[in-house]
Amino acid sequence: MTLGRADIEALVPHKHAMCLWDEVLDWDAQRIVLRTAGHRDAAHPLRSDGQLRALHLCEYAAQAMAVHGGLLAMAPGAMPRPGILVALRDVVLHVERLDDLPGLLECEATQLAAGEDSQLYAFRIVHQGALVGSGRATVMLGGDGSAG
Repeated sequence: MTLGRADIEALVPHKHAMCLWDEVLDWDAQRIVLRTAGHRDAAHPLRSDGQLRALHLCEYAAQAMAVHGGLLAMAPGAMPRPGILVALRDVVLHVERLDDLPGLLECEATQLAAGEDSQLYAFRIVHQGALVGSGRATVMLGGDGSAG
């Protein structure tokens, strides 16, 4: 089941141009796959000096994790809990810039561990089948996720 941008914006606090993903291609309890063309947008909010640097792949990964967490929370009817990115590990960037990549970016984020108040994910982001960035990220969750 593919989910579009409006579905993604309903799950995460990032709206409009700061919502970096265009669609969810696939997801289950352990992983999510998303796709976007937004990295080519000249008005991208993370651009500086006319460029979107590869370092911002970490934000793409964090948002992929947030979308996955939101989908997992919604499945049993709870509200998604806000999270704060607290650690990045083993991040490897294979390009310097994103804005000059002509095709779509695709991310696969896999949940490696989940506790009551934290989640650990591994992520891989590819462009036309070539790895452009990968790593692991830890998020601390806030709020209780209860509805009402």
